[in-house]
Amino acid sequence: MNNSNDTRFPDIRDAVRDLCAQFPNEYFRKIDEARGYPAEFVDALTKAGWMAALIPQEYGGSGLGLTEASVIMEEINRRGGNSGACHGQMYNMGTLLRHGSEAQKRNYLPRIATGELRLQSMGVTEPSTGTDTTKIKTTAVKKGDRYVVNGQKVWISRIQHSDLMILLARTTPLADVKKKSEGMSIFIVDLREAIGKGMTVRPILNMVNHETNELFFENLEIPAENLIGEEGQGFKYILDGLNAERTLIAAECIGDGYWFIDKVTAYTKERVVFGRPIGQNQGVQFPIAEAFIEIEAANLMRYEACRLFDAREPCGAQANMAKYLAAKASWEAANACLQFHGGFGFACEYDIERKFRETRLYQVAPISTNLILSYVAEHMLGLPRSF
Repeated sequence: MNNSNDTRFPDIRDAVRDLCAQFPNEYFRKIDEARGYPAEFVDALTKAGWMAALIPQEYGGSGLGLTEASVIMEEINRRGGNSGACHGQMYNMGTLLRHGSEAQKRNYLPRIATGELRLQSMGVTEPSTGTDTTKIKTTAVKKGDRYVVNGQKVWISRIQHSDLMILLARTTPLADVKKKSEGMSIFIVDLREAIGKGMTVRPILNMVNHETNELFFENLEIPAENLIGEEGQGFKYILDGLNAERTLIAAECIGDGYWFIDKVTAYTKERVVFGRPIGQNQGVQFPIAEAFIEIEAANLMRYEACRLFDAREPCGAQANMAKYLAAKASWEAANACLQFHGGFGFACEYDIERKFRETRLYQVAPISTNLILSYVAEHMLGLPRSF
């Protein structure tokens, strides 16, 4: 059953759908139960070229836009999967694509496109700063032809399934810069060289099967040529990646939302209580219909954010609004789906509880709902900055 009338990019949708059909719900259910990683699924996506969607053809990729990449992510979630296992590569590459040197792009991108290298991780968040990125304490001090990194990061995903990481560190102390967003720099870290040689990884068990970690840096040495762009401009560079991340996650939430709607509408048509299908009751119909309306609206904002991003126009507001609308809609669809399945909604074999946990994450990550509201209030409505 297909409750959305979105017919854009049918070739991409059909191809991703066919690939996902090889990895049914049972596959993701077992991965979730074992707290594992869907390596076979990610490998299949890579071999089919989907993980290289955003890499230009000259570097071995597909040369597609964020719009097409968002459709890939949406379809994975819509088919019962979880793009959280692999979406990092999509948006982390943006920093390298838009701001890396020609030598860096030639060195890394072709091998990322083939799957020889995985760029799945981005090290930004820290325990004491959270979303207040300009206050990060991790430092990178230049010594000769190397930078020496000290500090700590938290909630850094997919380290165990990545070869490279994008790292944000402060290269000029906060007290010495005119604007607090200056003095931070972006580096490519080769995790195979770093782990055990100045970088320690501690996994964090969490509510969702989303492999995430705390990182500790103690005199980690990074070659100076691994600096992306200009020293001190890292915060500006990383905003591109954050806008892409929010837009792609909006698409994933839309995929989740349609999955929940498909599941609950099918069930409530068939489930008979008191001599009638429960879907005949307005108390059941209305929450489902409301969630569906909100998903459709979020879908439109997702495409607008993608359009602006692909045109290299400012899209911070649209990316934030798309993520807000989609995460809210998918969560409401998840609640309705769980509620109207009754006890069966809590049974692992129905996959609802797994998807329920997965989509709940996006009220908090990669940016919390309240921070999006603050952004809109300040930057779109001109209200006084609240923090």
